Amino acid sequence: MQKVKNRWLIAAAALGIHMSIGSAYAWSVFTNPLATQYNWETTQISLIFSIAIFFLGTSAAFMGRFVEKHGPRRSGMLAALFFGLGVAGSGLATLLESLYLLYFFYGIIGGIGLGIGYIAPVSTLVKWFPDRRGLATGLAIMGFGFASLISGPASEYLITKVGIPHTFFILGSIYFIIMTLSALYLAPPPKDWQPKGFIQAKETNKLKIKQDLAQLTAQEAIKTRRFWMLWFMLFINITCGIAIISVASPMAQEITGMTALAAATMVGVMGLFNGAGRIFWAFLSDYIGRPNVYTVFFVIQVIAFLLIPFTSQPILFQILTFVIMTCYGGGFSSIPAYIGDIFGTKQLGAIHGYILTAWAMAGIVGPLLLSFIYDTSNSYNVTMLIFAILFSLALIISLWIRIDLKKLQKKQQKSSPNVSFSKQL
Repeated sequence: MQKVKNRWLIAAAALGIHMSIGSAYAWSVFTNPLATQYNWETTQISLIFSIAIFFLGTSAAFMGRFVEKHGPRRSGMLAALFFGLGVAGSGLATLLESLYLLYFFYGIIGGIGLGIGYIAPVSTLVKWFPDRRGLATGLAIMGFGFASLISGPASEYLITKVGIPHTFFILGSIYFIIMTLSALYLAPPPKDWQPKGFIQAKETNKLKIKQDLAQLTAQEAIKTRRFWMLWFMLFINITCGIAIISVASPMAQEITGMTALAAATMVGVMGLFNGAGRIFWAFLSDYIGRPNVYTVFFVIQVIAFLLIPFTSQPILFQILTFVIMTCYGGGFSSIPAYIGDIFGTKQLGAIHGYILTAWAMAGIVGPLLLSFIYDTSNSYNVTMLIFAILFSLALIISLWIRIDLKKLQKKQQKSSPNVSFSKQL
């Protein structure tokens, strides 16, 4: 008999990949050292991160089919090669003091590795965890959010000890090894495999499993209205979240009068809530349903963004910001399971890749939109009110998609009366 791998070790392998590529969130650690040593402007250095995020989204879209065709192991190893080379190549770029080489290695090569590595384990995890779809994807994607808590201090320590170029060489090698070893364990479950006790639990109604509404290919999915509803909900959630992350410190100082040190501490804690939100909301979505989770996201954030301009108390301001961060992170971790619920697991990796183009667009639009509004109004208050309006639009879409899904559910129940679909839709 074929030996079946431990699905929790599969989840751990996925976590290893996401913890490695999530180090990109600690890019700001390099900003001041690069500016000081090479006399590059902060905006030039920040552009490297923007390029990486853009290529994350675009490569996820273009490589989704590769992931589905060649499986998570080869995809994970390809991600290790690109991301490891991108980071290590950044060491060569800094040795040559070439900003454009840094754009190429970290931004483009590393960004491609980010995109492939982000989607490679997700569809596999969904198949290994039919009973805990949200929890499984949340565990992996949580690693992407928490990674900066480890890679940030580690990078700072290495920069002071061995210098910027050798820091990139060391980190690139470490990420390559961790991602390769993780990828080697990744594999889809055997055909018709079910978790232990899964069938008995379903038959005795001890476990209620949500029936997927469809099994669509990526090309079929992008032609549906539901796909674009998901895309715009994720786009708005990321656009506003990234904008908040990019100006959290100066905004806190302007609105509440916090000191620079206190604001910097708040920014560090935001990373904790970003990561915690990824696992909390994904776990909760297994019980209350993905549509309910997204509606709650937007209700919370409409209220939070309306309150922030009128919040002069630092503690209340931080609470509101941390809550927004949990929703920001939760949007990433809940979307793969949401895709599976609506479009099935047939080509989940490819569909997820297409959805992540929302991240590529939001990474550019978010900071630019915030900067434009702030430069025009000279106030973060106006920006927050506009973001509240955007979340109101997202809330409307989240309610609209629920109506759409219920219509589809009723239609399929008529054609397949013996099939039970999730009432949470």
